[in-house]
Amino acid sequence: MRWKQTDYTGWGRVLRASGPVARPERLSTLTATLAARLAPAFGNRRSYGDACLNNDGAALDMTRMDRIIGFDATTGVVEVEAGITIGALAKVFAPRGWLPSVMPGTGFATVGGCIAQDVHGKNHHNDGSFGQHVLSVTLLNGDKKTVATPDRNKAVFRATMGGIGQTGVIASAKLQLKPIVGDVMMVTERRADGWDEHLALLDGSQATYSVGWIDATATGAALGRGIVEEAELAAGLVPKPKPSKTVPLDAPKFALSSPVVKLFNTAYFRRVPASGRSVVKPIDDFFFPLDKIHDWNRLYGKRGFYQFQNVVPLDAADRLREMVEMIAGSGLASPLAVLKRMGTGRAGHMSFPMEGFTLAVDFPARAEAAELIAMLEDMTVDAGGRLYLAKDALATGPAIKAMYPEHAEWVTAVNKADPDHAMETDMVRRLNLRSAT
Repeated sequence: MRWKQTDYTGWGRVLRASGPVARPERLSTLTATLAARLAPAFGNRRSYGDACLNNDGAALDMTRMDRIIGFDATTGVVEVEAGITIGALAKVFAPRGWLPSVMPGTGFATVGGCIAQDVHGKNHHNDGSFGQHVLSVTLLNGDKKTVATPDRNKAVFRATMGGIGQTGVIASAKLQLKPIVGDVMMVTERRADGWDEHLALLDGSQATYSVGWIDATATGAALGRGIVEEAELAAGLVPKPKPSKTVPLDAPKFALSSPVVKLFNTAYFRRVPASGRSVVKPIDDFFFPLDKIHDWNRLYGKRGFYQFQNVVPLDAADRLREMVEMIAGSGLASPLAVLKRMGTGRAGHMSFPMEGFTLAVDFPARAEAAELIAMLEDMTVDAGGRLYLAKDALATGPAIKAMYPEHAEWVTAVNKADPDHAMETDMVRRLNLRSAT
């Protein structure tokens, strides 16, 4: 296997790494490579910070291992290599009446990455997290192969779901797909004029899929205003998908200045009539709206961007409102801000979800944004919430450990699976995650 010196980043483009990277294409090559040289793996690097980075160390790019190994059309069980993307699975199986049970916000996420972060989607309040629909996972660690399921090698399985790749390289997995009645989305869009209405619409939704766009620049009586989307899968004429666009270069700083963002957000809010509306969308347009804009991360310029995503318990909604108020008052937020209602489902010790409300906001990478995010981190700890490791680039280790009460159990399991710490990444070192204290 050829190792190539490579410079690479996470999706936020703030944190960077350089080191030898290999791109295995087959299981036999991957196995031989790991027997000779242990290294952590990454997929399409859609995590925003340094979870996928291993600066000055070797790493495995798994994106060429993207085959479908087998599929049972009766049960909907599919076995795939870790490098296949969620979007590819949806494209192949939706016309056949099946869909990944949990779809994250981008179709470019690989199955291995979805397992490593135990991702959630717009149906978390109903169907839980991605790892809850994983039937088995095959891990490679040197010359050792481990197949873990919820009932076999249970400790390893739980440490792998949301375990940011620390139990070994995920080579393949068996997934339970969900049966669907059709491959179009019937979407209802409604305005929420303020914070209380926004939360009430999300909390009261009976739809299978729901999500809120929130205007993170609105203040006063309009604080928390946004658009709530509720959706169901349906059969019918598939609408013509929107054409893809590409951001060809890094945008100048003024492109996301506060006045520009406020104008955009006002126009975006008003695109939905006050009475609401219903529309039909292709699956991709609903689940992966930003995928139609290739390299959209370049909109934040050369310095990149941070995303802050947290979740707080239901009874801490007032604390989350204070955070939104602080964000709106800062003038730093971008148009990309999301509010969702989450259920209880989670598959691993370090899985992000908890029952409550999750807020995700993007900020151009500036010193003021880093300071704001540090304050939001403290407020999240005080609220009994947690931060999402798939999005983090700035958190502190003590705060993360305080947010994840099963952290010590995870440490025990991963240190047993990887005693030489060969799978450590920049994030794991930054947060000192492999230490219980």
